[in-house]
Amino acid sequence: MLPLDISGVELLPDEIARFSRHLTLPEVGLAGQQRLKAASVLCVGIGGLGSPILIYLAAAGVGRLGIVDFDLVDHSNLQRQVIHGTSWLGKPKIESAKARIHEINPHCQVDLYEIALTSENALDIIRPYDMVCDGTDNFPTRYLVNDACVMLGKPNIYGAVFRFEGQASVFNLTTDSPNYRDLFPEPPPADMVPSCAEGGVVGVLPGIIGLIQAIETVKIIIGIGTSLSGRLLLFDALKMSFRELKLCHSSENSVIDKLIDYQDFCGMGDIAPEVGAVESISVSEFKAVLDNGADDILLVDVRTPKEAEIATIVGSVLIPLDQIESGSAIEQLRSLVNGKRLYVHCKLGGRSAKALIALKRHGIEGINVTGGIDAWAKEVDNSLPRY
Repeated sequence: MLPLDISGVELLPDEIARFSRHLTLPEVGLAGQQRLKAASVLCVGIGGLGSPILIYLAAAGVGRLGIVDFDLVDHSNLQRQVIHGTSWLGKPKIESAKARIHEINPHCQVDLYEIALTSENALDIIRPYDMVCDGTDNFPTRYLVNDACVMLGKPNIYGAVFRFEGQASVFNLTTDSPNYRDLFPEPPPADMVPSCAEGGVVGVLPGIIGLIQAIETVKIIIGIGTSLSGRLLLFDALKMSFRELKLCHSSENSVIDKLIDYQDFCGMGDIAPEVGAVESISVSEFKAVLDNGADDILLVDVRTPKEAEIATIVGSVLIPLDQIESGSAIEQLRSLVNGKRLYVHCKLGGRSAKALIALKRHGIEGINVTGGIDAWAKEVDNSLPRY
């Protein structure tokens, strides 16, 4: 049980009414609600996972919430990041979240950190809080949150989502509990992990996983039930199925006694030189090339057919990345190029760079249109929808 001092914590008449459904639960009662009010939780990231976490922790009566995020509310967020509304587009997510939290529970103290969590600031930011909810979407920050929590002795409530699948667990509940490095001792190759922006995620999924993180947080604060510590909960939304994997702490893992360069640890530095070796052009520069005559130009779109249904650049030829990497489209591409200048694009520029790296192995050279169709829609053709 978290060492919370509730001796001076009182519930106001408004709070008695607000949390009456908690107070009548024998497992919660007055003392449990006082523990919630005395508790402090830091949420790192306020996207698909952070939104339901913060909404429900505020509604549950957690007395102090910290939020780390430096992003702005974007149209593409609203499909799953339910703490934000249309009126907050273009504004800081942390300000949107604070306003929503105070609508739900005006008694909640909200601390804002509009910065990226780094090895230099993580310990100072996390130290004042009783526990951390990990709402991040990338491996470097997950390892950073984990290692800082281990060093500070803070529970780490973990969740992750992709497409239609999610997972959740509780790390570092005690000194003998598993932590994130027991699940992933080494990060997967950076180029093998597509982002949700590229791979997609069904909007309801992070709500489900975020709510699991929220209830685990509430249980740990009050000191009731059995947590997910030592268990990894896996959820498949398409099959509507849950299953569990057992997690054990490995004594063979290196002692975590300092924070490191997590971008380098996760291989981001290894990918950069390879991508950098691909010749690139901006969307505005490519537009100038087209304006000077497009007869000898071949523009290949390596997105998926479903993405191409949303928006396309006029004149492009769709050849998905997986067909290039498997080799099944190489001869088709070779025939299409046939002396033309090859340009390749995707949504943001990452997959097109990978396609060109794969094509080089077959002797086919081309140029990457950086920023992809997203930059094209922003800077060249505003009639195209962004997704």
